Amino acid sequence: MQQEGSAGQVNMGFIAAIVAVATIGGFMFGYDSGVINGTQKGLEAAFDLGKLGIGVNVGAILVGSSIGAFGAGRLSDGIGRRGVMMLAAILFLVSALVAGAAGSSAIFIIARIIGGLGVGAASVISPVYISEVTPAAVRGRLSSVQQVMIITGLTGAFVANFTLARYAGGSTAILWFGYEAWRWMFWLQAIPAAIYFLALLVIPESPRYLVARGRDAEAQVVLTRLFGAQEATRKVAEIRASLAADHHRPKLSDLISKTTGKIRPIVWTGIGLAVFQQLVGINVVFYYGATLWEAVGFSEDNALQINILSGALSIGACLATIALVDRIGRKPLLLIGSAGMALTLAVVAWAFSTAITGADGAVSLPGHNGLIALVAANLYVIFFNMSWGPIMWVMLGEMFPNQIRGSGLAVAGFAQWIANAAISVTFPALTVSPGLAITYMGYAAFALISFFFVRAMVHETKGRELEDMQG
Repeated sequence: MQQEGSAGQVNMGFIAAIVAVATIGGFMFGYDSGVINGTQKGLEAAFDLGKLGIGVNVGAILVGSSIGAFGAGRLSDGIGRRGVMMLAAILFLVSALVAGAAGSSAIFIIARIIGGLGVGAASVISPVYISEVTPAAVRGRLSSVQQVMIITGLTGAFVANFTLARYAGGSTAILWFGYEAWRWMFWLQAIPAAIYFLALLVIPESPRYLVARGRDAEAQVVLTRLFGAQEATRKVAEIRASLAADHHRPKLSDLISKTTGKIRPIVWTGIGLAVFQQLVGINVVFYYGATLWEAVGFSEDNALQINILSGALSIGACLATIALVDRIGRKPLLLIGSAGMALTLAVVAWAFSTAITGADGAVSLPGHNGLIALVAANLYVIFFNMSWGPIMWVMLGEMFPNQIRGSGLAVAGFAQWIANAAISVTFPALTVSPGLAITYMGYAAFALISFFFVRAMVHETKGRELEDMQG
């Protein structure tokens, strides 16, 4: 679907509705990732967990996410893009119900792995589906809505956690029917999961998938609703021709250069982008924000409010990126983000290095250092979400040549979730030794390294046709 139909034929209302449904997957991705933030006191009390145990329970979702991201592409070729999204919705629903009811750490971990499968699948397939049902002229902007919905989901989880904890009197206090508030934080997720599944029933399958499966007549019906009858006929023929032109079905071995026998440099660039996005520590803020701020003297109520502020700032930063990415380019935004994150993370590390412990064992930051840490941390969130947050996914979707795009995205996505898991699982233990200050200085160092990585390895893709990508 390379070209756009005439303005009079394109049904933008229908397209907008389809995108709205598909991006609920991004909302669920964000909500399922963020809900853990306010539940850690409850998990620790219910399952008698230490620091490493908390890390394993929090990071369990990432095991499923890496598997879901890697396997979703091939599965979508078998059961369809919509089919995979429907499966993800079911996984979200099951995970929410079981995690809230879990009576042991093992059951909770299984529930979170199940949810992770849905998160990983949604992170890959929702953008693919959107790109296959939208006109070329607005494809970039509509695909970017996915990132906004991810952050909206995170913020939604923060708001829900804060509201439930305040109403109950704390995350470990009894809320309704004899169950603690932290359990209801998970159960509440079942509502958007059910809405996601039901909404998917009324949107069409991707026309590209339908043509690939030989269901041209069904594809013609979908494309007629999207672009009009005349354009639909042309697009079916175009999709059929593009599939026939492929020399062979894409496979993982295409990532190895036939000339050198080594992995293509563009693949290493993609993996580097994916891994550095996590090594700067962003998900520490999203997964452990409440615990982090409580660790330096803020109350649970204030810590949950800070989470909401961070989420709102993230949404604003993502909206700014949508306005800027096609004007100033991808690489400049990445460089600005790396430099900004390195500076702000260093300030956060300095502030945490001044923490003092009172006679009662309570930890606090002296003078104005708590405010400095709070401002620097939120500036860090802004720099991330105006750069590496959305741009990494934009670049992974467009930087690979056509033949290896699916395989390249699968490998890079897998690497991204593995790096996410490594950072998330190790953070609780690192807060004890070597401590918050050195841990955040480590994230600052990775942000600085990422600046030089982008300068050396990343090539600008703004304004280039997908067919012109080399690697």
